[in-house]
Amino acid sequence: MGCAISGLEAKGEFGERTTEDAAATPSEPQIQMIKESWKVIRDDIAKVGIIMFVRLFETHPECKDVFFLFRDVEDLERLRTSRELRAHGLRVMSFIEKSVARLDQLERLEALALELGKSHYHYNAPPKYYSYVGAEFICAVRPILKEKWTTELEEAWKTLFQFVTGLMKRGYEEESDRQRELAASPKERPDKRNTAI
Repeated sequence: MGCAISGLEAKGEFGERTTEDAAATPSEPQIQMIKESWKVIRDDIAKVGIIMFVRLFETHPECKDVFFLFRDVEDLERLRTSRELRAHGLRVMSFIEKSVARLDQLERLEALALELGKSHYHYNAPPKYYSYVGAEFICAVRPILKEKWTTELEEAWKTLFQFVTGLMKRGYEEESDRQRELAASPKERPDKRNTAI
């Protein structure tokens, strides 16, 4: 039941890139490959979402701790039929669909991913888990695309997920900093009322 890529993100082979190239966006040929493959993937969107999260919880059981509803569910079969997991899988797949649609409008894609990272701060979903989702997505879609799957297509999807998860991480960190600033005591905060004379 294994997918060779599932364990790679833990070894740093799938996770985010270094600081110098973290903002690398998919190239134009990669964008076209992603868009073409999405046309096929989209037909099985609910199935991919469920497979992706069941595999995520199978390969990284510690991720379940982030999900209040699934935290104590040990039976993976029960997860496969869970309405809540299906709904969450569809939300994630909807985000992927929006990301694919915005590949030609990178400013909009960046804003979307930053906002998602900020909201994940409030869900207590730390960035260390983000790259796992990309790896499991790739494992879930490979059998659906069959002979259309190539190493070039895999690299294109990896590049997209690395780009998006880097932005999500930045959004998470920005929100974390903002919340720390808001939590600072009134004595530590600059007094904006006394700036005008």
